[in-house]
Amino acid sequence: MYNTRVKHQKRSFVNDKALISTVDIAKDELMVYIRCPFGEEVKPFKVTNNYQGLKEYWAMIMLYQKRYRLQEIMVGFESTGIYSEPLKNFMMDKAVKLVQINPMHTKKMKDITDNSPGQTDSKDTRVIADILQLGHYLSLVVPEGAAAQLRELAHARENQMVHQTRIVNQLEALMFKLFPEFVQIIKNLSTKTAQYLMSKYPTPQRLKEVGLEQLTSEIKKVSRGQLGEDLARRIYQASRESLGTKEAQESMLLEVNYLLGQLIQTGQFIEVLEKKMADALDGISYAGNLLSIKGIGVVLLGGVIGEVGDFRKYRRQSDIVKLAGLDLYEMSSGKYHGLRRISKRGRWFLRKLLFYGALNVVRTGGILRDYYQRLIGRGMKKIKALVAVSRKLLRIMFALVRDNTYCHQKEEQINPVEVAA
Repeated sequence: MYNTRVKHQKRSFVNDKALISTVDIAKDELMVYIRCPFGEEVKPFKVTNNYQGLKEYWAMIMLYQKRYRLQEIMVGFESTGIYSEPLKNFMMDKAVKLVQINPMHTKKMKDITDNSPGQTDSKDTRVIADILQLGHYLSLVVPEGAAAQLRELAHARENQMVHQTRIVNQLEALMFKLFPEFVQIIKNLSTKTAQYLMSKYPTPQRLKEVGLEQLTSEIKKVSRGQLGEDLARRIYQASRESLGTKEAQESMLLEVNYLLGQLIQTGQFIEVLEKKMADALDGISYAGNLLSIKGIGVVLLGGVIGEVGDFRKYRRQSDIVKLAGLDLYEMSSGKYHGLRRISKRGRWFLRKLLFYGALNVVRTGGILRDYYQRLIGRGMKKIKALVAVSRKLLRIMFALVRDNTYCHQKEEQINPVEVAA
């Protein structure tokens, strides 16, 4: 339900008590704008995106705050990635409220401002200020300490996972040329067994030189007894009937060896990152509350906390749901009522992590399996049901932190979950 009281308070706060300043961010320069109550404003001007430029900008803010005896300072900017880091770091220890504006809001507001779709940096700053005065912004929660470490570690791990997938795809293409049956038998080339066999026997010719008994022994040793004679026999038989190319093998083997080295190195680095994430979680006081959810592990939780920043800094569930872009909307008009969908106007990586978490908590014995089954029973498609579970899971996490409690295995035993629902 739309809360007019909260919205009114926010607009009154912005209009009557606060100096509003907005920033259009670029790599080298910032276009800044200052607006005071009763129509007083400072024409947009540029400063450099470094300490000296931001010091000049802050001095101007202080001048107008003192002149009009304003109690609050609000600085707003669009979500623009890494180029906003100097601004955030400079304002960290200042008495200022940092807020973010959705770029989609700015884009739509431009036409209303002067009935023109034209875009300039000076116009953008004024448009952002208009949006702030309407109260349409998100408070910026900057990760600090262990949470900041978790954000960087989680993003580094995600980059390495993407890199690992790229390497595996390249290896698969090369191995399909050299030994196509190998790729058909061993589906996952990132396993230690697959890496070992590719390093020692990347071609059918090399594999035929080793006996079945020795191959079986090596596979058992590398896989620690999980694989053995059956796999060895299939690969050995395939090598005798292989249709792999014999031309330019030397060149392709050179690349295979290089990619294998990269794959091993990437895997080792991912292990280091995951260990660092586990260490960083020790610095999060409520990590144990969230790890009590069956199916939520260290890596997934580390990524979620890194994206959220600090669960305790959000006043309402709706704020954190909106941060993830899991807030709902619908397109309806007259007698037509559209389907409710998630906005996706939030942190994509947080949504991805929560989706993986949803896959875990709907398994047999998971706390949200019954909830998932009820959604499926009502005719909801599986993918949409999992998105709904993602949304509920985030609300459960918020409730566990808010109430400083732990999760039991059955959903009906979790009092905060019922509140969160």
